[in-house]
Amino acid sequence: MSVVIQFRFDARSDTGRVRTNNEDAGFAGPYLLCVADGVGGAAAGEVASATTTYVVSARALAHPGHEPGRLLSAAAREAHAQLAAGVAADPRRVGMATTLTAVLTDGVHTALAQVGDSRAYLLRAGELTQLSHDQTLVQEMVDAGRLTPAEAAASPYRNVVLHAIDGENLPEPELLMLALQPGDRLLLCSDGVSDVLSPAALQMLLGLDSRSRAADRIVRAALDGGSRDNVTAIVADVVDAPAIAANGMVLGAAFDLHNVVDPTAVRPLRSA
Repeated sequence: MSVVIQFRFDARSDTGRVRTNNEDAGFAGPYLLCVADGVGGAAAGEVASATTTYVVSARALAHPGHEPGRLLSAAAREAHAQLAAGVAADPRRVGMATTLTAVLTDGVHTALAQVGDSRAYLLRAGELTQLSHDQTLVQEMVDAGRLTPAEAAASPYRNVVLHAIDGENLPEPELLMLALQPGDRLLLCSDGVSDVLSPAALQMLLGLDSRSRAADRIVRAALDGGSRDNVTAIVADVVDAPAIAANGMVLGAAFDLHNVVDPTAVRPLRSA
């Protein structure tokens, strides 16, 4: 019998101890996990992240069974169109943008879509692997051999993101097909987590038996570790299970539909 992949999940999003509003947004469901970290401050980072999360989750829920990579790419482009419309409607939003890290499965095929520096990790048999690849200035310098990973982690430019979903540039998410197995555990998180917690710390916390406890401890450890950002973590176990009607858990800024540019604009795709 073939394996039919699903996620069992728990998640937390916290404004943190420095920021006054939560510009992180996210969604966790049996087929979709995503984190969006808005940037722009007064230019409505929470609108960018919530709108992008809304578009991606609405697409995934409305089109079950579509090829995951194509659907995520189409949703990213549609989120860009919505942000462009949001800026046109309110010029104070000029400059708003968001990262997007999303994992979508149709039960057989699973895709990771990446724009920016929110991260996805895999814990398999106790070993932690980073699945995503930061689209940042310092990561580009590491890739070119101009910085060591340790130097990049301490660089004042470590949060300079080279790619984002915004209202100006058509996004081209980096896509990676994942060969997930039942028993795997995934972590999707904003940089409020990954900037503070080392891979060794994440591996230990993600290995806790309870998903709920793991999510709680990761967020608390990031806050106690001095995170100055919003902190969002989704912990999901990969299971083999019969198909179910998808719903999910909305996180952070996406919880308030007032942050979404136009919820009524998300219409069925002709093709995904």
